Amino acid sequence: MAGGRRADNGSPGALGPAAVGVAAPRSYRVAEAAELLGVSADTVRRWSDSGKLASSRDTGGRRVIEGPALAELAAQLGRGQGADVGPTGGHSARNRFPGIVTKVTKDLVMAQVEMQAGPFRLVSLMSREAADELGLAPGVATVASVKSTSVTVELPVSGQSS
Repeated sequence: MAGGRRADNGSPGALGPAAVGVAAPRSYRVAEAAELLGVSADTVRRWSDSGKLASSRDTGGRRVIEGPALAELAAQLGRGQGADVGPTGGHSARNRFPGIVTKVTKDLVMAQVEMQAGPFRLVSLMSREAADELGLAPGVATVASVKSTSVTVELPVSGQSS
């Protein structure tokens, strides 16, 4: 994350150049929330207007969504959705999924970090030290980089194709 993220909304959790490598829950502008949820900005506005997604206004009058509220909705939206991504083209083994942390479970040595990247729920196991150093908590924006040496292959149910 070269240079960090510039805090446009004045929230104390927003990342700035001095906070590179350390994350904290923050407020998200509508376009950012839409990208993380895999929906349009108009959908985020409608959800906000209907009360499905809590929002407020920043000092500049822009609508913002608090990270923990966004994480909660992302987790709700991701439950039960399959991974039907359709046909794929040439892709690198270094796939990157921008998302938001929805849950962190820690013990003395390890941490399980759950994140929602659009319709996809991703789970990462890492050392507790790494999770603590990154400041991972529900509402923190993340990017999951996936490079796997193990792939599970499933067969479609007879007579059906995806």
